[in-house]
This record gives sequence, C-alpha cells and structure tokens, in this order.
Amino acid sequence: MKIAVLGAGAWGTALAISLGHRHRVTLWARDAALLQSIARERRNQRYLPGYALPEQVMVEADLARAVTDVALMLIVTPTSGLRTVCVQLDQLGGDAALIWACKGFEADSAQLPHAVAAEAAPHFKQRGVLSGPSFAQEVAAGKPAALTIAAEQAQFAHNMAAALSSPRLRVYSSTDVIGVELGGALKNVMAIAAGISDGMGLGHNARAALITRGLAEMSRLATKLGGQSETLMGLTGLGDLILTCTGELSRNRRVGFELGQGEQLPEILRRLGHVAEGVATAREVVKLARRHEVDMPISRAVHAVLYEGLAPQRALQELMRREVKPEQLG
Repeated sequence: MKIAVLGAGAWGTALAISLGHRHRVTLWARDAALLQSIARERRNQRYLPGYALPEQVMVEADLARAVTDVALMLIVTPTSGLRTVCVQLDQLGGDAALIWACKGFEADSAQLPHAVAAEAAPHFKQRGVLSGPSFAQEVAAGKPAALTIAAEQAQFAHNMAAALSSPRLRVYSSTDVIGVELGGALKNVMAIAAGISDGMGLGHNARAALITRGLAEMSRLATKLGGQSETLMGLTGLGDLILTCTGELSRNRRVGFELGQGEQLPEILRRLGHVAEGVATAREVVKLARRHEVDMPISRAVHAVLYEGLAPQRALQELMRREVKPEQLG
C-alpha cells in the first residue's frame, strides 16, 4: 500500500520507519529545512536521532506530490496543526483514506480531532483515528507495540487495522471514535499529575492512586461525551495511561516531574523542545468538565498548577482533604 505520512516529528517519523518495512511511504512536513536534513541524513536528527529510514521511505516537501496516488493519508501533526492540513488535503481532493494520530483538543474550539477533520476535510468519507500506548523511540526501534484504529465504519477500521499490522506493530479496530480520542487526550493530563507526584518524591503508592482515580475521571467525561466506558479500559485508555504515567520517555510526565521539583513551566517547555499536549489539554478538559458537570478533581489540580500558580504541595493537600465517598470507577 502507498501511504503518505504527514508530519515529521518524532511520532510521524517513527510511523514512517515502522510502516516503511512493508509499505511504500512518503514522509512530508511543512518545515522544508527539516525535510532536507532528513533526506540527506536518512534520519530525523532533530526529533528522532539514531533511527534510519528504510529504503522504501521517500521524503517529499510538496504536499500535492506527497499524496499523489496514495491509498492512505496519515496525519501525524500536533492537534494544533490538524485543521490546516485537513483544509489543504480537502482542496487537493482524491479518494484516499484519511487517518489522524493527533491527541488532544483543538485550542479555543475544544473540538476533538474527528470533529475538526469532519469540518475541515468533508471530502473524505473514509476517515478514522490511530491511537494507543506507543513511544516513538520504541516503535522506530522495532520493539513490539499495539495500537487501535477507530472509525464509524467498522469494516473500514478493520481493513485499515489489517493493512497496517505487522510482526512489530499489532493494530486493533474499534468504532468508538470519541472514546479512543478522549483516552488519548485525557491521559496526558494524568501523566502530568503522575510526574508531579514522582517529582515530589511521593512514592509508588501515590502514583498508583493517581493512575486509578485518573482513569475514573477519564471514564466519567468520556461516557458523558458519548464514548464507551469499555474503550477506556483498553489500549487507548488504560494502556496509554499506564505508559505515559510511568514511562521515562513520556514528555507529559517529564513536564510534571520538573514542576514537582520546583521548576517553572516556561523554562520546562523551552528545554523540552517537543510538544507536550497535556499542557494545552488541561485547559480544555477543565472547561468541558464544568460545562458538562463532570467531577474531575485531578484535572482541576493540574490546571491550577499549570495556570493558576498553585504550588504542587498545596494541590496535593487539597486532593487529600476532599470529602470521603464510596469508590466508583467512572
């Protein structure tokens, strides 16, 4: 299958490398200088150093040429760039399938990626989301991973999952687009919380509590917005949550960890050099929780630390002093 991977950050490059062992892949990005470097070095030294592109992966700076005659267009930009790319693709037309691997909400509109794609690229009728627990470095290295493709059309999701699966990358299918997207977005906020806990040296017990109660928050909001609670127990919910809350490669956990050690957010983000989606997502999650009257105390605490100047120690005290109630998951 001929695939265009649109976005040459760490995750886009990793997917191009993984899929390039079985498919003809073209890698595109808006940054022409970055693409020139990748084409010359056959590596993405800026975002994913050390991993070579397979021979079947081509690099193309012109979007129209990159998507010519492809069967699948895989958008792997930050969520903030999804609408712009979708508008461009809609203008180009064609009958390729459209899948995005963005996690989070669009700023200001608070829309999930599927709503953005429906507005910005209505031409494409076969579309879905790819998500799941996956660090780019491990996927690029060929270590085993499992993901999920969700689409409203069950047969399309199944066909795409079968086409993209390989001995190194197992892909499942789902029809719960909202649940899959919410799991991928909300877990980043919980990863910041877990990082703060670890940065403060609160221990494994505290982290386990945050993960478990964080999953409850995620499930409450997901079901309120039309997702299925079962989806939050799978790869794109619990699986991704565990990975980002515990893995040393998690950018969102790293942001939280440094906050827990007393660092300031602007300096943390400057040093990071990558997008940490959970920082922007926290703002949108709190808005949605208020609008839909969903109790999300951990998300509120993260938001207060990020945007309201609340000290992590004070946030912990407020969480621990909440009213005692029966445990409910969701």
